Amino acid sequence: MLFEPWRLGRIELANRVVMAPMTRNRADRAGVLPDSAVTYYQQRAGAGLIVSEAAQPSAAGQGYPGTPGVHDDRQEAQWAKVTDAVHASGGKIFCQLMHTGRMSHESFMPPGAKVVAPSPIRAEIEVETIDRVMVPAPVPTELDQDGIDGIIRDFADASERAVRAGMDGVEIHGANGYLPHQFLSPGTNHRTDAYGGSPEARSLFVVELLRAVCDRIGHDRVGLRISPGGQFNDMADKGNDETYLSLIDQIDELRIAYLHTLRRRSTPLHEQLRGRWSTTYMLNTGFHGPSEREDLEPLLEAGQADLVSVGRLFISNPDLLERWRHGIERVEWDESTFYTGGDTGYIDYPAVQH
Repeated sequence: MLFEPWRLGRIELANRVVMAPMTRNRADRAGVLPDSAVTYYQQRAGAGLIVSEAAQPSAAGQGYPGTPGVHDDRQEAQWAKVTDAVHASGGKIFCQLMHTGRMSHESFMPPGAKVVAPSPIRAEIEVETIDRVMVPAPVPTELDQDGIDGIIRDFADASERAVRAGMDGVEIHGANGYLPHQFLSPGTNHRTDAYGGSPEARSLFVVELLRAVCDRIGHDRVGLRISPGGQFNDMADKGNDETYLSLIDQIDELRIAYLHTLRRRSTPLHEQLRGRWSTTYMLNTGFHGPSEREDLEPLLEAGQADLVSVGRLFISNPDLLERWRHGIERVEWDESTFYTGGDTGYIDYPAVQH
């Protein structure tokens, strides 16, 4: 079933294996990807769908050095080169949009901007500065209504840019402790207004964001990634199932292209979400989770997912589907080159020579 085609929104995927979004820290300080990124994504166009590395929808949304943006013309032009190359090789690609919220540092902020979050609760970990120095996470500024409305507009604007650059759609990053996840979790959302205090209210920011993006680019070009129970980035999301069930009940009517769930800490909630979701359901086994062919095929056969996403195997095996299809041994990744910049460990993994 991994090799069967699948209809996703308005596009046809050649197979059911998705290249998961993976930060690679290769962009320059202006958030512009290097030309080698064109090669990197084109090499991996054999995936049924590529979800790109996370891109900030505004300068104030950045939280890591080397991450690309999709909020100005130079960034958009480089993404257009990426999408042209992927499409020329028969692939499909969505752009993941990420606002890091409290997981940022003042050094990334443009003049007048601050590190923001639903509530002024700092993460009890260190964050990286723009100069790649680790420092304690700052206490974020609580977003007011104007700030919330502005961020939602930023996401809609970035989505429009992404589609204009040739992207087949966008994935909203609502997982891993970033801003939408911060609204969803009672550990980081202590608000008493319309955006906090109940499962329905904690879901509201994500609901409004998705509606705005759907209105701008079309519902069938939009995906959402979530990580129920996730603890990455000092999140305390255990026991928060009702929020995710409420979120799904509120957004299912939008008929977005897909829901992308990280399974590792959401068992068995991911099965409940699957049962309530009416469009494509994508499953990721989670960081360090099992993601070999023999792990993923049963998920499709059991109906637990329509699509499965794979991360690090695609880093070191640009032709992963070909290797799986023909039983060819895969290449192990070098984790020391994941985030170092440059072409080593980026575009130099070999494809199988037939």
